[in-house]
Amino acid sequence: MHTRALTSAALAFGPLLPHFRLRDSPVAVPKRKVSPSRRNMRRSHHALGANSFVEDKETGELKRPHHVDLKTGMYKGRQVLTPKED
Repeated sequence: MHTRALTSAALAFGPLLPHFRLRDSPVAVPKRKVSPSRRNMRRSHHALGANSFVEDKETGELKRPHHVDLKTGMYKGRQVLTPKED
C-alpha cells in the first residue's frame, strides 16, 4: 500500500483507480511565469523573411521562383497556361 495521500476521487473509486496519487496531475502546470524576455527569445525564429524574386529570362520582369508567369503563361521554358489578355 502506498503511504501517500489519496484524493477524494481515489478514495471513492479505490478499486478502479489503484495507482492514482495526488502528485500524478493529468495537466502540466508551469512552475514559474515565463518572462517577456524569455518568451520573445523563444519566438525569435517565428519572423517571416522577405519574398525572393528572380528576373524572368523572356520578359526581364521580376517573378517568384518556381511559379508560373501569369502574363506569359510560361513555366520552365514551356507554355503551361494561355496568356492573360489585358
